[in-house]
Amino acid sequence: GLVRVYNMDEMFEAVQTLALSGSPPRDRLAIVSNGGGFGVLATDALIDFGGRLADLSPVTLARLDGLLPSTWSRANPVDMIGDANGARYAATLEAVAADPGVDAIIALNAPTALASSEDAARATIGAHVPSDVPLLTAWLGGNDARAARQLFTDAGIPTYDSPHDAVRAYMHLVSYRRGQQELRETPPSTPAGEPSPDVDAARRIIDAALMEGRDLLTEPEAKAVLAAYHIPVTPIETVTDAKAAVAAAERLGYPVVLKVLSHQITHKSDVGGVALNLADGAAVHDAATRMLERIAGVAPEATVDGFAVQPMVRRPQAHELFVGASEDPQFGPVLLFGQGGTATEAIADTEIALPPLNLLLARQLMRRTRIWRLLRGFRDRPPVDLEAVELTLVGVSRLIADLGPVVELDINPLLADEKGVIALDARIVVKPTAEGERAARLSIRPYPTELERTVEHRGRPYLVRPIR
Repeated sequence: GLVRVYNMDEMFEAVQTLALSGSPPRDRLAIVSNGGGFGVLATDALIDFGGRLADLSPVTLARLDGLLPSTWSRANPVDMIGDANGARYAATLEAVAADPGVDAIIALNAPTALASSEDAARATIGAHVPSDVPLLTAWLGGNDARAARQLFTDAGIPTYDSPHDAVRAYMHLVSYRRGQQELRETPPSTPAGEPSPDVDAARRIIDAALMEGRDLLTEPEAKAVLAAYHIPVTPIETVTDAKAAVAAAERLGYPVVLKVLSHQITHKSDVGGVALNLADGAAVHDAATRMLERIAGVAPEATVDGFAVQPMVRRPQAHELFVGASEDPQFGPVLLFGQGGTATEAIADTEIALPPLNLLLARQLMRRTRIWRLLRGFRDRPPVDLEAVELTLVGVSRLIADLGPVVELDINPLLADEKGVIALDARIVVKPTAEGERAARLSIRPYPTELERTVEHRGRPYLVRPIR
C-alpha cells in the first residue's frame, strides 16, 4: 500500500499530489498543452514511468475540431497551439474531461508573447472538470510563472515546475490507487485439493544435518526438502566414487550431470564441480576423475564426500530463473526472484518480497523483474507456465514460514517453460532455531488457519489463506 519515492524533492511532490488530488479510477492520462514539444516531453516521461495515454473518442476529437485551430494535433497529447488563451484552455479541458476514456488530465503552459499565462491559469481553475478526474498542472517560465502557480496553489490544484515532474506526480496517484486496491483483495493462495507439504519429512532432514553439526544441506537433502513442498526437482543419486557414479548414470539414463558433493563447497561451478551432458560411462568416469584433481588444486581444504548424479534435462526453450530466500536483520525472512544461471549476480535482475506469498503477490514479484517480459513469450518462444512459477514461489514462501532453521535458500537454476518448472540445483543453509522464534520474525504474520476458504480463480478452485 505504500508509494515509493527516491529523493526528498519527490517526497514533497508526492505529499502535495496525494493531499490535493483524488485517485483516478484507472490510469488513462490526457495531456493538454499550448506547446507541442512540451506535450511530447510529457508523453516520453509517461512512457518511462510505465503509464499510458488515453485514447480520445471520435466524439471528443470532433468536439475539439470545433474548438481549436485547424493545425491542432488531433490526438493526445492535445496541442492547442501557442496562441491558446484562457477561453481555449477552459473549453479544451472541459471537452477532454468529458471523455469517458480519460481518467486524469495534466495541463501544461509554455510562456509566449501571444497569450497570458495567468489568464490561462485562471481559466484552468474555472474549467468544469469532474471531481473524479484529477487535474494536475505545470506552468513553465521560472519566476515569470510564479503568479500563475500561486493561483493553482490557492485553488488547491497541484502544480509543478516541469512536464516531467507533473507526470511523475500523476504516477504517484496511479501507484497509490493500485496499492490500495491490492490491500483490499483476497487472492488465492494454492489450488484446492493440492496435497499439503510434508513438513515432518523436511524437518527430519534438517534436524539430521543440525545433529551432525552441519549448516549446509547437501544438494540431495536440499532437493528432498523442496520435494516435500511439491516443488518439482530432478531425480538425483548420491555416490562415493567414480565407479559408482557410472553405475548410477546407467540407472538414470544418459545423458547425465555429475556434481561434486562437499560440505565445504557452496558454489560448485566456481571450482569446476559440475560436468554437464555426459553421454556414456567413460565420460562420467573421466569427469569424476578430473573433477577430483581440479578441486584438490583450487580448494585443497575441502573434503569431497562423493558425487551427485542426475539426468541431463534438455528443455531448449526454457528460461533459467532464480528463486531464493535470506535473512534480513530488519525485516526477517525475505524472498528473492529473478533471472537465474551462473551470471545471476552479474545480471542483477532480482527483486525481493516478504513472505508469506499468495498467487497475486507472487505474480507481482515476477512482474517487477526484467525477465518478466520474456516469460510472457516472444518471437518463437511460447509463454512459460506462469502459474507453475507462482506456485513455486508460494511453496518456497510457505517453506520459509514453516521451517525456522532455514536461513538461506537458493534454487538456481529453476527451469521454466510452457510445460512447467523444474529445479536443477538447490542450496539450503540452516542454523539451530528455537521453536516459533523465526516465525515470530516474519514481517507479515499468517492469520489462523480456520479463516481459510475456497474460491474460484481462473476456472479452478483455490484455497485462500489470508495474510495481514
